[in-house]
Amino acid sequence: MTKLWEDLKDNMRDWSTSAVEKAEEMSRVALNKTEELTRISKIKFDIHQLQRQINKNYENLGHLVYSKTKIDHNASFSGNSEFFKIINDTDRLKKNITVKQNEINSIKVEFDIENEDTPISNDTDVDAKSKEDNGREKSESTL
Repeated sequence: MTKLWEDLKDNMRDWSTSAVEKAEEMSRVALNKTEELTRISKIKFDIHQLQRQINKNYENLGHLVYSKTKIDHNASFSGNSEFFKIINDTDRLKKNITVKQNEINSIKVEFDIENEDTPISNDTDVDAKSKEDNGREKSESTL
């Protein structure tokens, strides 16, 4: 009976050691996943803010075009510095989005994950959304 009790104590000690090791491993995995998600979420938030700025630029560009065409009867923007400032700013923001998306991809490579979450909308999505919004406004204005 003593031998059985000693074997049971040794097995329990081995199991508890194994359980602690497994818990430590799971904690490391959870910590790495949390770090990865936090870094990606921050970058996605930055991308969202950049996309909002691009949309604001499109809105400002639309106001500028409308006012120059309607009020000044001028449809040429070849010498308009405000027009080109908005265009250049929009291009800069699109480049920043590309840089941010590359940061996310490098994080995914670093943590060895695949594209398991929803894809990040890129600047062409912003362009498509603007076109969709413009089409909706045109159809509403004809009603």
